[in-house]
Amino acid sequence: MYYTTPRIVLAALKGGSGKTVLSLGLISAWQNMGIDVAPFKKGPDFIDAGWLGVAANSQCYNLDPFLMSKQEILNSLVTNSGSADVCLVEGNRGIYDGINVDGKYSTAQLAKLIRSPVLLILDVTMVTRTAAALLKGCQVFDPDLNIACVILNKVAGPRQEGLIRQTIEKYCAIPVVGAVPKLKQNLFPERHMGLVPSQEKELSMKSITSIREIAEQHIEITEILEIARKAGSIDLQETDTPVYAKQQKSHSHPVIGFIRDSAFWFYYPENLEQLQAMGADLVEISAISAKELPPVDALYIGGGFPETHAEALAENISFRMSLKERIETGLPVYAECGGLMYLGTDLQVNGQKYPMTGALPTRFEFKRRPQGHGYSILEVNRVNPYFPLGMLVYGHEFHYSKPILMGKNISFAFRVRRGHGIDGSMDGIIVKNVLATYTHVHARGNRYWAKSLIRAANKGIVILQEN
Repeated sequence: MYYTTPRIVLAALKGGSGKTVLSLGLISAWQNMGIDVAPFKKGPDFIDAGWLGVAANSQCYNLDPFLMSKQEILNSLVTNSGSADVCLVEGNRGIYDGINVDGKYSTAQLAKLIRSPVLLILDVTMVTRTAAALLKGCQVFDPDLNIACVILNKVAGPRQEGLIRQTIEKYCAIPVVGAVPKLKQNLFPERHMGLVPSQEKELSMKSITSIREIAEQHIEITEILEIARKAGSIDLQETDTPVYAKQQKSHSHPVIGFIRDSAFWFYYPENLEQLQAMGADLVEISAISAKELPPVDALYIGGGFPETHAEALAENISFRMSLKERIETGLPVYAECGGLMYLGTDLQVNGQKYPMTGALPTRFEFKRRPQGHGYSILEVNRVNPYFPLGMLVYGHEFHYSKPILMGKNISFAFRVRRGHGIDGSMDGIIVKNVLATYTHVHARGNRYWAKSLIRAANKGIVILQEN
């Protein structure tokens, strides 16, 4: 049997060329036509994925060749597109950008893996014929990649558009399926890590409606759908992922809390889904409004923007204290990035200190520049409740904060082999049954994570020592 759902990858020559905005416009325009879209985001990004999910009115899943195997990527594509009419995959960075000279883990490699045509977005600011030269270079750079069509973005006027269209038609022989003018204002507000999170609903729908109207006016949305229908078929035998899909389900039903509110909202959907698939009952908790931590067997704190909600988090004293008390009595807690910051003694933002839970003897400070950004590889070098000694943990970090004061004799679970972590060499602070790290893991790429959190919730604490 074969998977034949139409699909298309949106790519560009560099970051900031308009991939996310035009992906949102195309998704929303298709939705407005009654076409069901399954959105995907290439790479580990969670903010763009949130926006894509809002536009499609469905969950957006990440396809990441660094964090996931070939089979896991294909399995995610097939299982998470369901009965959708078309899949749209937004690429990241430049189309051929990867971690080495061969472009390993690039958008181009992903497009070939999922047998998808590529829609290339060209930022044509202050160029004419050169745009066609850049496109031609992309075509010959990898002849096996199917660059099927192109959208011109940030077009200055009809004369520039006409000349570029004619040049592409003559030298590149692929259709121009849209020409979007320079926008007079930024429709999508930004913050230090990129777009404002889509959870800020009052901004989301207004922005998406605006870009949908632009897409409907300036993009050949029906022609792009026809191109997506020419995607290659995928043998379903290639999508089998027994490690992820067939793990033994827990016989008990531990209650695992996870903090999700305007401060903490980044969770790969597969992480929560995998916990549920293995038998956990999930309880959503707000660190801003809940008076105390409810009865749970374990707690998962994801990433987010605690720095923009530091005052509200600090003011909820009763919740902070109840969490600290539970940690001191042995509650298993797994925390990532923003969760790590929240478990510290305090968070310093613009010179102002805000008390946090105090579970970790560490003070954090928010900085203006990224302190860690990119893929990470961690080696487990200390016994802990969640990962066995010697394991290599593949993940991603993106944080503007750094520890500025740490207590003596802190234990770290990980030695950093790629990335920055806590201090450039270590990551994963261990206190009692807490493991708090700057690195985000993806459940499709790490079969121990969900299983270990379930074990810890069932037994209170489980130390993994096997290889």
